[in-house]
Amino acid sequence: AELKKASKRLTCHKRYKIQKKIREHHRKVRKEAKKRGRKKPKKDPGVPSAAPFKEELLREAEQRKQKLEELKQKQKLQRQKEHEKRRKLEAKKNAAKTEGKESSGKSKAKTNKLLCKNSKESFCRELKKVIEASDVVLEVLDARDPMGCRCPQLEQAVMCSGGDKKLLLVLNKIDLVPKENLEKWLNYLKKEFPTVVFKSATLMKDKTMPDQLPKRPARVDLSRTTEYFGSKCLLKLLQEHGRMQNKPIQVGVVGFPNVGKSSIINSLKGVRACNVGLTRGVTKSMQIVHIDKQTKMLDSPSIIADPSNSALALALRSIIDTEESDSDVLEGASAILNHCSKQQVMMRYCIPDFRDTEEFLTLLAQKRGMLKKGGVPDINNIAKVLLCDWTGAKISYHSQPPGSQGPPPYLTDDKTAKMQEGFNLKSLEEGNNATLQALKYPSPSSSIIFQSVGMTNGIIEENKVIEEASEWENMETSKEGEEEEEEEDFTESDDDQDDVEEEEIDEHKDQVTRKAKLGKQQTSPTNSEKEIAENKHSNSLSFSLDKTADEDDAYDFNTDYV
Repeated sequence: AELKKASKRLTCHKRYKIQKKIREHHRKVRKEAKKRGRKKPKKDPGVPSAAPFKEELLREAEQRKQKLEELKQKQKLQRQKEHEKRRKLEAKKNAAKTEGKESSGKSKAKTNKLLCKNSKESFCRELKKVIEASDVVLEVLDARDPMGCRCPQLEQAVMCSGGDKKLLLVLNKIDLVPKENLEKWLNYLKKEFPTVVFKSATLMKDKTMPDQLPKRPARVDLSRTTEYFGSKCLLKLLQEHGRMQNKPIQVGVVGFPNVGKSSIINSLKGVRACNVGLTRGVTKSMQIVHIDKQTKMLDSPSIIADPSNSALALALRSIIDTEESDSDVLEGASAILNHCSKQQVMMRYCIPDFRDTEEFLTLLAQKRGMLKKGGVPDINNIAKVLLCDWTGAKISYHSQPPGSQGPPPYLTDDKTAKMQEGFNLKSLEEGNNATLQALKYPSPSSSIIFQSVGMTNGIIEENKVIEEASEWENMETSKEGEEEEEEEDFTESDDDQDDVEEEEIDEHKDQVTRKAKLGKQQTSPTNSEKEIAENKHSNSLSFSLDKTADEDDAYDFNTDYV
């Protein structure tokens, strides 16, 4: 037989006894609370309904509450900034101490290592190798801003190198520019150098990768991204030039970051032979790619933009370092926005009207969901995304060729004629026309109008990079010295403040002792009167902190009432 569960029912005598014990316990707790003087906080009755101007008073209370919250947030941000500053100063102090202990020989070795690791110096070395080894140099230009992609130092170096070295201009990313604008640029540039229009493939299959079917269908439309135009025209031009020279030729591909140097080589080869990516400075050294028996392509690292260039040129053409300061990125983003049509930018990003760059970046960060902890917009990262959009093949914008401006001073009529020798210009024009007709172009209304700042100065020689590095080091050391002086002044001021505070404490102690002596001579009623006066004074102080002098003293509205 199954056992029955024990019943939870109690006898009435037991239940009443438990209830009596609970009542006694509660009574005891209340008595103890009374003895201690702790009472329940009285609920604020709020503004009576009969009070005049009730709505205005409630509104004032809400405004006061909002101001207090804003003040708290500001104070919190200030505290965070001070904490970061202190942490940075401490880190610098520790670094200075460790460096001071090391010997001069070790410090020299360290600087040499840093210079070796610095990609800029190695980039210059590799670029010079490519220029010296090549018979034909292809200067790759972004069709959206061709003048901004031209480097006068490079062009001068090629022309002054001696021998029968040729320079060709390649207008890449032509699918991101309106057709009329592209034709204008082609007519302008071909007067100075032979120019080829080109649309390189953005994604290509790697030769080393095995042919495996993906488990899931790929979302990327490979048929569109692997299309390339202008490769036949460029190959034909180079092969004909090689036949005229009666020798195999080496073709160097040079240009600023993200203009599509490696992509052009991949398009000519038909396979992904060189690494490509959205990040600037993917190619670190010279790479040799054999197109056929007669032509070799030499891929080179990017040209380094001179720091003396404008903020816009540095934003679009310089290699972004990982340790680059956020202020430089924000400055670059503001330079880009200042050189564009505001309405077109608003239409392109689907963003409402904005006053400045910071507001634009906050709106863009909120739209794309780039938020930090607490829902704060991540302005620095969204600025980097904006720079990637403008240097990559995402945004369509175009600039107008200069009207009355003549050729650069280093380019004379004799030199232009010399550069055009050995190339079949008729077949080049026919090939360019064929590529222009084959492509689809964006409409002029959808493409953003962009104001170019002209040619971008570049650094080709290693010595200049080393000189700049030493200048930056001197600047940093001077800055560190100034910061240390400021720290010393700050510590001295702190010591002075501590001394003043100690003196004030001593004076306060003396006053207290005098009051105590006077209190002994006086009777007890005077002491009670003093206490009442002090309580009144403290109450008035607390009230004055919460309210201004102009407000009515009848009610206290520090809280938000419903």
